Amino acid sequence: MPASLASLDTPVALIDVPRMQRNIQRMQQRMDALGVHLRPHIKTSKCLPVVQAQIQAGASGITVSTLKEAQHCFANGIQDIFYAVAMAPGKLPQALALRRKGCQLSLLVDSLAAAQAVVDFGGHHDERFAVWIEIDCDGHRSGLRVEDPSLVDIARTLSDGGMHLCGVMTHAGSSYELDTPQALQALAEQERHACVSAAQRIREAGLACPQVSIGSTPTALSAQHLEGVTEVRAGVYVFFDLVMHNVGVCSADELALSVLTTVIGHQKDKGWIITDAGWMAMSRDRGTQRQRRDFGYGQVCSEAGDWIDGARLTGANQEHGIITLERPENVDITTRFPIGSRLRILPNHACATGAQFPQYSACEASGEIQTWSRLHGW
Repeated sequence: MPASLASLDTPVALIDVPRMQRNIQRMQQRMDALGVHLRPHIKTSKCLPVVQAQIQAGASGITVSTLKEAQHCFANGIQDIFYAVAMAPGKLPQALALRRKGCQLSLLVDSLAAAQAVVDFGGHHDERFAVWIEIDCDGHRSGLRVEDPSLVDIARTLSDGGMHLCGVMTHAGSSYELDTPQALQALAEQERHACVSAAQRIREAGLACPQVSIGSTPTALSAQHLEGVTEVRAGVYVFFDLVMHNVGVCSADELALSVLTTVIGHQKDKGWIITDAGWMAMSRDRGTQRQRRDFGYGQVCSEAGDWIDGARLTGANQEHGIITLERPENVDITTRFPIGSRLRILPNHACATGAQFPQYSACEASGEIQTWSRLHGW
């Protein structure tokens, strides 16, 4: 029988299912309008019911951050899977095992050494791996710059070595540092142009490069057009979080993940409200610290989910959270937030907070709550 909110022990990760569904529809409809496939990155939820909701809405395949995610999703009927982390040679046997079972798994490289390792392993095992090349569009993380001389060499090594070159991909991770529509639109165009240009370089060398894959939630929701792009990968949009709220791509009523917590004490002289959700529940992610508005470890809401202005989780020990108020004057915290009362905390980073829990409590509009398991590990 489904649980109710009142029956849940705390701390617990809550998914507001109607909000999640609206977020899924919003992204899918935007990608449909821009004429590209959506390949959602499931590292945010790592949860099969969430992934199935994305596929039912129209997603084409999925993106994963671990081979364990790939194994789990394939075992549950999902075949088209892109492992979007530069391939470590030691993991090629895992990738081979998945492909031999029928999984349409594709891999990622961003160096000649990694490409050669895939070619050598594939040749030895008579396997034609599907491989993408990662492009660095903003200096944020890994990948090759468009003008890197080795780009074409890598493409040729894969093609001549009998592998299937899927195409090129990139991720504008620096979009998380922006907070105006103009800046986001400019970066979205930079992301698009870089990846399309990389594909064109490979094609001009006489090699096939059929796919161009880009993606981050902010740029996906900000791009004016996606000419030359075939698919978009985005992940955190499914829940959104306070970082995305600060970036400006979602509103407060679109944040679908929260942590339910119980008030367990007070320090009246300090104005502290103590809860049972510390960093083990919220994570240590302080992603809003460098943004225009710092939410500490999370924004405090009522048990029903209503935003409490000025209330933030400003301190976090392992199992203790410390809530403070921006304007504590004339507020009796022991009366306003009595011991045993419950609150929700909106996280800075949905991926990091979700990772603290083995399962979610998924709250339907009816008030019924289902338990959805969440994948852990690599």
